Amino acid sequence: MQIDLSLLIPEIALAALGMMVLIFGLIIPKGSRQGLGWFTTISLLAVIGLVVAGWNNQGSLYEGMFVVDRYAMFFKITFLVAAFLVALGSMRYVDKYLGDQSEYYSMMLFATLGMCVMASAGDFITLYLGLELMTIAFFVLVCFRRMETKSVEAGMKYVLLAGMSSAVLLYGLSLIYGVTGSILIPEVGRMVALNPSPALMLGLVMLVAGLGFKISAVPFHMWSPDIYEGAPTPVTAFLAVGSKAASFAVLLRIFVEALPGIWANWTMLVAILAAVTIIVGNLVAIPQTNIKRMLAYSSIAQAGYILVGLVTASEAGIKGVMFYGFLYVFATVGAFTVAGYFYNKTGSDEIKDYAGLAQRSPLMAAVMLTVLLSMAGIPPLAGFAGKFYLFKTIVDDYLWLAFIGMVMSMVSVYYYLRVVLVMYRDDPPEGSAPIQVSGPVTLTLLVALLATLYIGVYPGPLSEIVNSAAHSFFVH
Repeated sequence: MQIDLSLLIPEIALAALGMMVLIFGLIIPKGSRQGLGWFTTISLLAVIGLVVAGWNNQGSLYEGMFVVDRYAMFFKITFLVAAFLVALGSMRYVDKYLGDQSEYYSMMLFATLGMCVMASAGDFITLYLGLELMTIAFFVLVCFRRMETKSVEAGMKYVLLAGMSSAVLLYGLSLIYGVTGSILIPEVGRMVALNPSPALMLGLVMLVAGLGFKISAVPFHMWSPDIYEGAPTPVTAFLAVGSKAASFAVLLRIFVEALPGIWANWTMLVAILAAVTIIVGNLVAIPQTNIKRMLAYSSIAQAGYILVGLVTASEAGIKGVMFYGFLYVFATVGAFTVAGYFYNKTGSDEIKDYAGLAQRSPLMAAVMLTVLLSMAGIPPLAGFAGKFYLFKTIVDDYLWLAFIGMVMSMVSVYYYLRVVLVMYRDDPPEGSAPIQVSGPVTLTLLVALLATLYIGVYPGPLSEIVNSAAHSFFVH
């Protein structure tokens, strides 16, 4: 069997980089490991270049078990951009609070590798291997501050709940395999149309439950607030962006490609799941006083908005999911980078302590203002264009869902502006010094700010790329 290794270049590069960073940690003296952050970010930038250069290099490996199309390539770019921004923005945080640079950056690379494998999974086994690689890496990252009670508690909760969700997902996949007799996703699609049995319905429900945990959809969201609060802030950012995007890549590939024959049985389920997730995420975010818990519930609501694109499971719906997922990277990483650097300087995650941030650090306040309003869907920021593409796909058949989404977007403005008011209206505490932003963090914040503004004002270039990626999903 001829194997085209050029299709595996991003995965091979990430695996090699992860091992190199881990080995460097063993041979480089402890006081000289600060350069590993720059090595990781530059290497991730190079891998992004390799993926972009191979945009037209499409195909499949191992008899369809590993699929490389523009759909998978776009999601890989999304994961790599998220990893690059998180690694760049977390250098000072890692140096001050985590210390073990090689383990931190290598686990981040292995988590990204798992996400890339998930995006290209053409069968259930490859899908599960990628999922577990990503999840195990996050186990280590979540409890990285092992001397801090909250971090260890978050790690234990994540291990238990993620293990349970993986078991449910695996059992659902086994039921689907038992009914169809195949693990290849396209073949499952052909068999499903011929035999929509009760066992298949049960497998589908368990599949939704397992992946619903990964995307923090209600009622599978119970882990998010505690883990987001207890994990190191850069890890929280990567967990909120990367894990979600990878799970949506899998959801789309399974539901659209493998389960089209039972459309009527699951589309209303996904619509209700999206509506409940949007409502609960936004309403519970209102009383939060901790910035990370507020962003956790906001992240739950954002998962609900992205689920809207899965309701129709059309080419336009897939485009909406991919478009919103990409811009969500910059908004989320921008918000958590500000939160992480603020904690680095003040030791606080409480919203009330952000008083006068506009005077102490105009750049941090401006970025937080921009990304929060973008997540609320305020024009002309990127979030408005993303929500427009998502809701446009459901207006004809699910007007009630679009109405819920718009009302809840207005609700989200309230708790986002509460943070903005504290930053711009209140005076800083007496004796508080200006916050000097380091070079890597400044670069991360500027990228998040400019990308959010540019995609909002000129969504056309990204829209064309996403159109091409979404179209390839249906023609390969």
